[in-house]
Amino acid sequence: MFKIDPQQNRIAPLEAKRFGELGFTERKHLQEWLENCPQALAQGEGDELLIIQKEFDGFDDTRERLDLLALGKEGNLVIIENKLDDTGRDVVWQALKYASYCANLSKQQVVDIYQRYLNQKAQESGQPAANAVDNLIEFLDVDGLEAAQINRIKTQRLIFVAARYRKEVTNTVLWLSQFGIACQCFKATPFQSGSEQFLSVEQIIPTPESSDFMIGMVAKEAEEKSADTEQKQRHTLRLAFWEQALDAFSHSSCSLYNNISPSKDHWLSAGSGLRSMPYNLIFGKNEIRVEFSLQRSEAEVNTIVFNHLAAQKEAIEAAFGDALAWSPLPNKKACRIQYSKPVDGYDKANWPEMIQWLVEHMTKLESALQKPLQKINRQLKSEPPSVEVAE
Repeated sequence: MFKIDPQQNRIAPLEAKRFGELGFTERKHLQEWLENCPQALAQGEGDELLIIQKEFDGFDDTRERLDLLALGKEGNLVIIENKLDDTGRDVVWQALKYASYCANLSKQQVVDIYQRYLNQKAQESGQPAANAVDNLIEFLDVDGLEAAQINRIKTQRLIFVAARYRKEVTNTVLWLSQFGIACQCFKATPFQSGSEQFLSVEQIIPTPESSDFMIGMVAKEAEEKSADTEQKQRHTLRLAFWEQALDAFSHSSCSLYNNISPSKDHWLSAGSGLRSMPYNLIFGKNEIRVEFSLQRSEAEVNTIVFNHLAAQKEAIEAAFGDALAWSPLPNKKACRIQYSKPVDGYDKANWPEMIQWLVEHMTKLESALQKPLQKINRQLKSEPPSVEVAE
């Protein structure tokens, strides 16, 4: 840190000091400074802290007391632990204990803690005590206290303030941060220039650049967990649907799925007599579908078969009883012939009707394609592949 001399147009380095050298103490000085200027620990614009208690000892069955207890703008409790020239080895463990003690404080308990703090401040100043509820409503920017979410589960935040951090402290803080525990380390350094004294408070963990990255990683992990949960739910739903569908097929004239097991996938395949060209049942959230899929690794063979069938489109659709969707997919290996119906697939009340529809239309699709596919299969076995359509 440098002091600017505008008259000489020069800067002069300030002399870094230890708190002990200057006669400063943890409770009388550093704690007092931060209590009355919590913005020194703000992460940036919009990150405000409201001190709601100091030397808090309201923990059942213990005589421990945390230095400062604050509230963040999101209603989360913030545990602030101050050390002077050295953190010591146990500061993280100490703060974690305090965070665990505070984790089960109810909204009303937080209000009471804050009101006691305001009463104490009023007594010291000789002024009337402010109202905790009014202050909290204003700070949290809510219509009323009932709308405020205060001290939700897993929202507690840890702040450490010291001039020097031991390696075991910084390593532990970085490790905890990987698990979504909000931890910050601020380096507080006193400076002196003549009779003037200055204080620098700098966030060193996480660095401002890495804060956004870490927040993004936590959000990404939460998103992935949510996606995993949704995927598991979908798998369970699909298994239940296919069990009912296969039971219905087993009692129908369509024998395609007699030896097929339920699946967690959104499709269920059955052989058509042509290798890698199955009949598919599709069960989606918004659609059910029957289809004939041409998905051999040899794209030219898919094209041959599709073209042969397309040449008989009118007869096939007449046999099926409706127009089909023909998808040659020229830029992909697979081709499809399909028929679909929009549904609310995840509403189980719709399943009986959906399953009846699948049975009915897969039966029609197999019947419409059976003879054309038998002829194509014989031609593929006797003739070399050609993309020309056989007459």
